[in-house]
Amino acid sequence: MIALDEIRRAREVLDGVAVRTPLVRLEVDAPCELYVKLETLQPVNSFKIRGAGNAVLQASDDELRDGVLTASAGNMAQGVAWSARARGVPATIVVPEHAPETKLAAIGRLGGRVIRVPYEEWWQTLVTGRYEGVDGLFVHPVDDERVMAGNGTIGLEIVEDLPDVDTVVVPYGGGGLTTGIGSAVKQLRPEARLIAVEPETGAPVNATLAAGEPTPVEYTPSFVDGSGSRELIPRVWTHVEGLIDGAWAAPLPDVAAAVRLLAERARVVAEGAGALAVAAALAGQAGEGMVVAVVSGGNIDFAVLSEILAGRVPA
Repeated sequence: MIALDEIRRAREVLDGVAVRTPLVRLEVDAPCELYVKLETLQPVNSFKIRGAGNAVLQASDDELRDGVLTASAGNMAQGVAWSARARGVPATIVVPEHAPETKLAAIGRLGGRVIRVPYEEWWQTLVTGRYEGVDGLFVHPVDDERVMAGNGTIGLEIVEDLPDVDTVVVPYGGGGLTTGIGSAVKQLRPEARLIAVEPETGAPVNATLAAGEPTPVEYTPSFVDGSGSRELIPRVWTHVEGLIDGAWAAPLPDVAAAVRLLAERARVVAEGAGALAVAAALAGQAGEGMVVAVVSGGNIDFAVLSEILAGRVPA
């Protein structure tokens, strides 16, 4: 669990960088009173500005002398590139070959250098925290306590805006968002439940909870590119397993339907991972009472969004 003092410190660091996003009641036919936390409204259209900003802005000049490096499918890359530009240092981003063009274009606009590699090579970079031939401070998109503390500022805002929240539902990629939000929520409102949601195409949290031990799974890339993986990150899981009260593997049609609903009912553009928590709440996986679904990002390719809005599930 990340200390509340560190999360509050992150909020001070992020003042003027990350915005305090609104918590909006979503009028839908659901078994709960559903609110959405709209991280789509951040400067890089996702929550990643919080963790990346906290890590890079707190880093010393010596740490940043060779610039920064990260491994990301796109959203963390944008957060790191934005923050590196603010510090006046170069950013190199290692991305998996299935990363969407919308996110790659955004990295370029922010001045980041992209290295596109096969998924296995990308995962190895994520695990080892290094990429051959590239120096710089490695900002892990998940396994970095400064990143997790930055993510935790979302939890502070949720409890402040909805003190009686019953359940918070969070999309699960590597566990950094879940750890950050869960750390804040559980320290401020211990009785609140925390539910993690993954796509069914890569759901190691669900497999691990079912087996009672870390369990790798088959992973298939999908339009839910910001979430889902083959296995857990061990050190992050030591945080997560003490925070979550349950998990759900979302079918892709449910995720597409949630993207469509957010666009139709709230005029919110969410990417696949950003709609996972809403899909879970609509399916009754968050239970009753006051439920907050974290809409983590909105960086979706227009071609994919068009498919979804037309009632289809993208291949």
